[in-house]
Amino acid sequence: MAEQSSVSRRGFLGVAGAFMAGNMVRGKGETPTAMTAQQSAAVPQGGAHKRKKIPIGVFDPVYEKLSLDEMLDKVSALGLEAMEIGTGGYPGTNHCPVAELLEDTGKAKAWKKKFEDRNIRVATFSCHGNPVHPDAKHAARDAEAFRRTVLLAERMEVPVVVGFSGCPGGSPTDTMPNWVTYRWPPEYKEMLDWQWKEKVVPYWKEAAKFARQHGIKRLAFEMHPNFVVYNPKTLLQLREAVGEEIGANCDLSHLFWQGCDAVEVIHLLAKNGALFHAHMKDTVFYPENVNRYGVLNFAFSTEELASASETFRAVGYGHGAGQWKAIVQAYMDVDYEGILSIENEDPILAGEVGVERAAYVLKNVRSELLG
Repeated sequence: MAEQSSVSRRGFLGVAGAFMAGNMVRGKGETPTAMTAQQSAAVPQGGAHKRKKIPIGVFDPVYEKLSLDEMLDKVSALGLEAMEIGTGGYPGTNHCPVAELLEDTGKAKAWKKKFEDRNIRVATFSCHGNPVHPDAKHAARDAEAFRRTVLLAERMEVPVVVGFSGCPGGSPTDTMPNWVTYRWPPEYKEMLDWQWKEKVVPYWKEAAKFARQHGIKRLAFEMHPNFVVYNPKTLLQLREAVGEEIGANCDLSHLFWQGCDAVEVIHLLAKNGALFHAHMKDTVFYPENVNRYGVLNFAFSTEELASASETFRAVGYGHGAGQWKAIVQAYMDVDYEGILSIENEDPILAGEVGVERAAYVLKNVRSELLG
């Protein structure tokens, strides 16, 4: 990207610093803070780079109580253009009967036509799980979900499979996963080295080979706590060890709490050819609790908010619209080929409401950037 655009991006972040800090704490208010004129002006609006319209979509578990047709009607009414569909593991298979679609080509065509009739693209299949779990039954179940997802992606011409890297135990005798992030005392270094050498890399080399044989060249890992790939460094480490099929599901909500700069992350992953998918989810921080307890103090429900340091929010309710405009611009600047997939895990704006609010913010900032 041209130097001028890079400078403008950093200029935006500098101008917006105080603004974003002020938006770190947002209680139960229902409106994301808009940019001031100065902040808006700091975001590049033109230049030589022709911006591409990136489809906005949604990840289907938020509609788990709806039928496939009911969900598609909701998504269509929101004006969304794509979907990420769960095919196993933690997301489940609420809207995708994987076994049936693999066994019957007629059912597979009919299933896909429901999306096509509403001009909704099936962009990714997601089978988040732990195929290197120390419990052999658990590992086998999630590995089979991955295998079936790859076969379905091949049949449906879906180019991206999303998931987790997994996390093994810390030794051959462990029965539960052991998330090791710090290499001292020495036994932790031994555990971490063993995990990667004996479990993680061998499994994903074979899994990536299987995907490649079936025409799937993009395995998008969500960088998530409790899995061996949890930040851009570990993602690129696995890519280096396994191959170019390994890339990122860039869910910034899991990177904000680690102190990552969203725009820098997007450019780093794109530079390395590893930007395959993007979850659109925000994180809000409560500074008084961050000061007391640090950032490893997450809330998963409204009952925990009073003592929490942070929690997930819908897009625009953790960081301001200005920051999200810079994020969407960064995706445009690197010619990102995927979708912006809304994943709502907001305990305050739960369910469909959070999807609607996130869609509103994302559609508005995209429109401003496209002019």
